Amino acid sequence: MNRHKQEILVHYEQSIEFADSLRSLSEDEWRTPIAKGKWTVAEVVGHFIPWDRFVLHQRLPYFFSTDQLPKGPDAEETNHRAAAKAREESRQSTIDTFVSVRTALCEAIEEIPEEKWERNFTIGKTTLSLSEYFKGLKEHDEHHFAQIDIALK
Repeated sequence: MNRHKQEILVHYEQSIEFADSLRSLSEDEWRTPIAKGKWTVAEVVGHFIPWDRFVLHQRLPYFFSTDQLPKGPDAEETNHRAAAKAREESRQSTIDTFVSVRTALCEAIEEIPEEKWERNFTIGKTTLSLSEYFKGLKEHDEHHFAQIDIALK
């Protein structure tokens, strides 16, 4: 298996385990801001969901087709709505949804042929490979997971 694909799959599997580990948090811990004036743990976890759905439905099907990539959503608005939803939902519901969507994304990634991982595509004016694209998403996850770890210590 392509090593980049393997790294992404391992990361996503670990991210599911990380989210599952948050089920044991108290309600106060779940609603704790990751830093002063920042999102809560709930909001951080919740904001991954629409982005995973976006990658799953609006990126993966288009990366290697002749169709133009759909325009991305407004990041600020998407994050705002996701955070608001996480404030309203139960911990169980947010984590269940994260796990479900992230699992679907893993399954879709597993289906990507090996040879496509180093092939370039263009988003706007940026040209990158699938490996580079998912590396950026992995780094984003890791940044937020580290913030959660620090907030809960």
